[in-house]
Amino acid sequence: MSKIKVQEMTEVIKQQIRSFESDIQMENIGKVLSVGDGIAIVYGLQQAMMGELLVFPHDVRGLVFNLEEHHVGVILLGESEKIKEGDMVKTTKRIFEVPVGDALLGRIVNPLGDPLDALGTIETTERMPVEEKARGVMARGSISEPMETGIKVIDALVPIGRGQRELIIGDRQTGKTTLAVDTIINQKGKNTICIYVAIGQKESSVSALAELFRKHGAMDYTIIVTAGASKEGTLQYLAPFSGVTMGEYFMNKGKDVLIIYDDLSKHAVAYRELSLLLRRPPGREAYPGDVFYLHSRLLERSARLSDALGGGSITALPIIETKAGDISAYISTNVISITDGQIFLEAELFYSGIRPAINAGLSVSRVGGAAQWKGMKKVAGTLRINLANYRELESFAQFGSDLDPSAKRRLERGRKTVELLKQDVHELISMPTQIVSIYALANGFMDDIDITKVKALEEEITQGLSMTETGQAIYDHLMETRTLPKTDELDHFINDLKRMI
Repeated sequence: MSKIKVQEMTEVIKQQIRSFESDIQMENIGKVLSVGDGIAIVYGLQQAMMGELLVFPHDVRGLVFNLEEHHVGVILLGESEKIKEGDMVKTTKRIFEVPVGDALLGRIVNPLGDPLDALGTIETTERMPVEEKARGVMARGSISEPMETGIKVIDALVPIGRGQRELIIGDRQTGKTTLAVDTIINQKGKNTICIYVAIGQKESSVSALAELFRKHGAMDYTIIVTAGASKEGTLQYLAPFSGVTMGEYFMNKGKDVLIIYDDLSKHAVAYRELSLLLRRPPGREAYPGDVFYLHSRLLERSARLSDALGGGSITALPIIETKAGDISAYISTNVISITDGQIFLEAELFYSGIRPAINAGLSVSRVGGAAQWKGMKKVAGTLRINLANYRELESFAQFGSDLDPSAKRRLERGRKTVELLKQDVHELISMPTQIVSIYALANGFMDDIDITKVKALEEEITQGLSMTETGQAIYDHLMETRTLPKTDELDHFINDLKRMI
């Protein structure tokens, strides 16, 4: 019988102690008290954080939305009908994140980052939390670069700068989405990433929009985030936050981003629905008290970063739907106070054939002027006043009173101004064409031509800038310096074109 060596036994035991790993993990587990309408009330999650991701059975995820004394209110991300009373819930100690990166470009995704376009999985490893603190003042740069829309009345009267938040507001069916979509199409070749967030829209509309982007070659630089009308309020609430998070990834890399929120009226309604289901105290029009903070924390994430941080930007074009042109409604006034200006679309103008139906008197851009082309600023300086005078004169002329020759001239030029600013859907005009056309109008070159020939002269200008030697020189000068060339050059060029119409 071999003798047991105590020293060897001791070494073996010590080695086992050293290599021992505890497989016990502390988990915070709760139980579902009630569930319905995409909301679950969970008991027992004392350590849950606001915005934390929770795991339910059947691989359903949830987001902590309300922290009460004895229970938490959770908004469910996915098929809430699979969850029943008594189910176990686990915390993850992770804030809700969405996938980000170049792989999302050209894709249609839901607010969780899952693909909806049958083009396969999205190969991206990076994720970012949907709730991020907006950049402080010191991290921001001044707005100095224009966001060209290709729409004359906007680029001339309410210019948008990169990093600005410009509200598009108006009644339904007045062309709000068309303005936003045309701005995305106009970014082709301008090194801008576009994100279109569709909140509570018909899936057929979003599908048609994606097809339109593909037709114009815009899908290559665009991400569509959609939470359809048939989806839970949870996803509609998350959609804009997911969209801006995807945009922040590109902004942090020094790129320019354009994001459209279509529309924030439906977003506020979805938030109201969730808040009422969670029994939060209702305020005006049954919206919760923090509905202002909801949109301010979203829109404040749009900014232009300082050069030290790469100079990237997010330009936001939120859309708000009004009822009977009432811009003093609760959500409208909230968003107007957060944004740097608004483009107001009027139903009356739309139905009278003036499209885009932008009311120049109520539309304003508070910071875009600093980013506007110098050439455009010079030619469009008096355009707003002339339009206002025309509207006043027109209402006066309706009474049939005799007008003096000066008033008749101003009335006629006003009519030609309105005619020149009209534009068809998806008909985008380059900045040099816009500047030369408005120059021709402001300097009286259109005074002696018939109103029906205004569009013909604009088409001649477009062709002349690309086909004639003088036109190409003017075009190159405008593109390089963004200032007006010599006036005699311009005058000679326009007079030559007038002879052709």
